[in-house]
Amino acid sequence: MTDQNAKQLVSDFSLAYGRQRSAIRELFEYGKMKAREVGSASIFDFSIGNPSVPPPRQIEEAFFSLLKESNPLTLHGYTSAPGDLEVRKAIVGQINREYGCAYDENSIYVTCGASAALTITFRALSITGERNEFITLAPYFPEYLCYVEGNGAKLIVVPPKFPDFGISIEGIEAAITPATRGIILNSPNNPTGRVYTTEELKALGDLLHRKARDIGRPIYIVSDEPYRELVYDGVVTPFIPNIYRNTIVCYSYSKAFSMPGERIGYALVHPEANAARDICDAIAGSARSLGYVCAPSLIQRVVKLCVDVKPDLASYDLNRQAMYEGLTEVGYNCVKPEGAFYMFVEAPGGNAQAFSDYARLNYNLLIVPSESFACPGYLRISYCVSLERIKSSLPLFDMCLKSFKRDNKMK
Repeated sequence: MTDQNAKQLVSDFSLAYGRQRSAIRELFEYGKMKAREVGSASIFDFSIGNPSVPPPRQIEEAFFSLLKESNPLTLHGYTSAPGDLEVRKAIVGQINREYGCAYDENSIYVTCGASAALTITFRALSITGERNEFITLAPYFPEYLCYVEGNGAKLIVVPPKFPDFGISIEGIEAAITPATRGIILNSPNNPTGRVYTTEELKALGDLLHRKARDIGRPIYIVSDEPYRELVYDGVVTPFIPNIYRNTIVCYSYSKAFSMPGERIGYALVHPEANAARDICDAIAGSARSLGYVCAPSLIQRVVKLCVDVKPDLASYDLNRQAMYEGLTEVGYNCVKPEGAFYMFVEAPGGNAQAFSDYARLNYNLLIVPSESFACPGYLRISYCVSLERIKSSLPLFDMCLKSFKRDNKMK
């Protein structure tokens, strides 16, 4: 069998995504490879959102207590496909207490992180035999594209409202068609750190109610919320289902609990959403069809014991201030983040890929160009590293900017 014949035996879509990582992952893998050559101390990796703050002590205590005191056959055995019943009750109980809601255990499907929750939600909302579209605002997390396209739907990208990267109501209105199934929101936003306000969300909700009447079917918000608790300066992240009931929350404990490798989260459907029971069942069916059933039992039970634990934001806030002040002082133009742990920076000269390559090759600074976020001309810097690494990197950022301007004859 020839190589050409072999290629025809696999999905072109899967092959393309398998052979080319995201820009974030490419830099992350480059950093690990380069560190083996020159030592990790010489690599300043700001590519990936890997928390540098250790998990809250309650997480560690929960792991130890479960491993020590639980029946191992139960602890490591299968749970119900949508998650252990008591775990689901604990999660919705915390949400109901904090946000004044009335979710029950049937409203939630426990998943291996927000990515799985998003994927099964897109699949659940995509109607067989029809064109399906999901709208998102740029800049957006690049993996949305393969999550949506992998379920046979189309991702429609709307530019943000400049200069504050807010919700472009006009842009979303123009993008809605009879094929629109949902609007993907990410607040606090990766990569800008922007937190959408209650006023913006109410305006969006009003628009979606009106457009739903026009097209004769509901339009859902799919709210991607891995950074919900990571906010600064007194900012509060609005709980979108309290503003617009046709909302499906896709949440991850990865960032708040500083355990991204453990992959635990959920999809949550408002009990008063249109066709709420059908959506819950379709999410369960989507998970079943993809084999996304029964998230890891041990991690589920850790979550049950720690649902009320909140992250310590002090370290991230120190990093945010140090990175913002250090970069702006030497001439970078930065969007000051309200949440998450990313700095969105205007690319000197306007070409993000060129500056990212220059910084990587000349200074071992790994920063993500924004083209894959559908918002050219910016760089994403993940500041969830140690404060010492940030301080050590600032002279390099200064030298990099000066030499880049000199080499490119910029003022």
